Amino acid sequence: MRIPPRIATLGGVAALASSLLLGGASASAAATPQAPVTYAFVASVGSVCYANLPAQAHDTQGLIDRGGPFPYKQDGEVFRNDEQLLPSQSQGYYHEYTVITPGSADRGARRIIAGRTDEEYYTSDHYASFNKINFSC
Repeated sequence: MRIPPRIATLGGVAALASSLLLGGASASAAATPQAPVTYAFVASVGSVCYANLPAQAHDTQGLIDRGGPFPYKQDGEVFRNDEQLLPSQSQGYYHEYTVITPGSADRGARRIIAGRTDEEYYTSDHYASFNKINFSC
């Protein structure tokens, strides 16, 4: 079983989880005191220079700047940050916009996620990872 990379295990949690997944903890593991279970999210937001984004991301950015019109009805909808990879903000802070993928029969996996301030993030893998867009490089 693959454990998602965004979850870091601390204090023996990996051993305990492994033993439970393999049929239960042994008596010695149960008798051994364990550190408190702590989960942390691994920093998963990188950085990308605006100039290095695909041309279609530049097109989407232009539409965002102009306020549309957007090619898909979902563009501009609230992005809930369910993956918790972006900095935690109040509901409605982030909005998502499609970055067209040439040759794709649907919206594809690429998006720009825009915060209420000037922060924007690019994902090419449908929210599995994000890169903060650096407009000054």
